[in-house]
Amino acid sequence: MLLNKQISIIYFLKLIKWDILAIFLYACLAGTMDYFSFFKDLSIPFSISAMIGTLLSLLLAFRTAQSYERWWEARTVWGAIVNDSRTLIRQLIQFLPEDDSKAGIVKEFSVRQSVWCYALTEALRKCPSEKVEQYLKGENKDSDNRPNLLLTLHAERLSQISRDYQLNANKQVQLDSTLQRLTDAMGKCERIKNTVFPRAYSVLIHFLIYVLTTIFPFGLDDQHWGIEICLATIVPVLFIAIERTAILMQDPFENKPTDTPMNALSATIERNLSEMASLPKPEHPGQPDTFYLM
Repeated sequence: MLLNKQISIIYFLKLIKWDILAIFLYACLAGTMDYFSFFKDLSIPFSISAMIGTLLSLLLAFRTAQSYERWWEARTVWGAIVNDSRTLIRQLIQFLPEDDSKAGIVKEFSVRQSVWCYALTEALRKCPSEKVEQYLKGENKDSDNRPNLLLTLHAERLSQISRDYQLNANKQVQLDSTLQRLTDAMGKCERIKNTVFPRAYSVLIHFLIYVLTTIFPFGLDDQHWGIEICLATIVPVLFIAIERTAILMQDPFENKPTDTPMNALSATIERNLSEMASLPKPEHPGQPDTFYLM
């Protein structure tokens, strides 16, 4: 996620530098055509450019709204994961009777739940996690869907605990509901990750941007060639910048500064659960030097 104190404009400009160059070269070509051959006498009413600009604005508004909805849903899901992870351990602390095994069970679930968060991050970002590897190697288990495997281990262990401690039905239902919410959160993240935003929107938007760049100089006065080129570049670049912002938000699990900070949230969950289970708390990472936190 982006940090409030530092927001890199340079990072954003690097993302659109080739778009800016392409628009500028194309604007130079269109502006030059306005001064040569029969194009010199061609005049396109500025209202046509305004109509195309309005259409672009509507498309970009829809694109940005949909992208932000995906980004916010991802952040909301991970907020629920933080709450449900704490709830699971708190329920075990409250529901299990005091005996010699209780502390070990709470620690077991605390470690596994922390690993599950890292495993979900690993699955969404396609980046290996050393903590997940070590835990699964110690359990002598592995799967193509590691987060689902860890939730299955949760369920199997809860079933055994229910039998051993003869938990009443109400407590079992509450534990099962928490596990179900974690499963739902995992499914929502997978849906966001695997649902591709329709490419047709980007194609249409880029087409209209270049149409606007083409006809824009023909609606301006033919007295200041440089100003025409600048205006024919700046206006489309603004639309490109808005679209790039939407593209950055539409995929919140792709290792970008605007991503959902899953690593940071997983580390927070790990520290919280370790404290609840009386385990040594992991080292708190320092403030990053970059303008974002993953």
